[in-house]
Amino acid sequence: MATLHNSVGNDYAFLPGGAPFSSGVIALPGYEIVRVRFARPLPVARGFDAIAAHLRGQQRPLTALCAAELRSPLPFTFDGFSEFNAGYVGTLRRWGLVRQEGNPVSRSNVCPVHSPPDEPVFHAFCYTVPAGTAQASVLTTSDHSERAPGPRSFVLAGYAEWAEGTPFPDGIVARGDRSATGLATKAAFVLDTLQQRCTALGGQWEALTAVQVYTEHEIGPVVASEFAPRGLTRLGLHWHPCRPPVEELEFEIDARCVRRELVID
Repeated sequence: MATLHNSVGNDYAFLPGGAPFSSGVIALPGYEIVRVRFARPLPVARGFDAIAAHLRGQQRPLTALCAAELRSPLPFTFDGFSEFNAGYVGTLRRWGLVRQEGNPVSRSNVCPVHSPPDEPVFHAFCYTVPAGTAQASVLTTSDHSERAPGPRSFVLAGYAEWAEGTPFPDGIVARGDRSATGLATKAAFVLDTLQQRCTALGGQWEALTAVQVYTEHEIGPVVASEFAPRGLTRLGLHWHPCRPPVEELEFEIDARCVRRELVID
């Protein structure tokens, strides 16, 4: 099982992923994670500026950033995705987030089927706050010690149906199969992996507050077979008609346990 590493500010731990993003993050004792969605998505560079301004306003350092949700115009080629990631990670390096242990910031980056942006944009982000400062909501726990009345907050990065460590695109699960059986196979693979990552992070699967599904395909046929047995239908699934960020991928999911969410202009 992969080893967790603490973030620069020791306010969250992360499960290593690839160079562009971690596989997930979890708040460390004394902190919790807040999610913020932009009312109007911002181009990536402006989005970083807006995030920095928000963090300053909340008296949080840049290193409190722990997750990002992006939207892109179209799926990238494999090489094109690497090129985009280089610029994105460059900003995280300048912010002091990336160390030898890797990039701690969790991420999803998907491509809307309808009304796509003209360029990659920030849709939402997450950051940490001391647990005592986020008690305005009755749903927010006051403490994240072992005796806390509620679960530790965490974010699982977006994951699609490619078995990491295998050649791309040959390692895509049910590659090219868009039938109901193929989509069910893809969904099962992605959900199984997310459950494994949740366990590795130390998160509680049953405490999830949101599950976001990204695919251009109808998810109805797989809800009963794949989502319901994992206890996810109680949440009300968030289906975004989006494609994963790399060509040939069809099915991506991310999930989170976050008790406080904001929308900002």
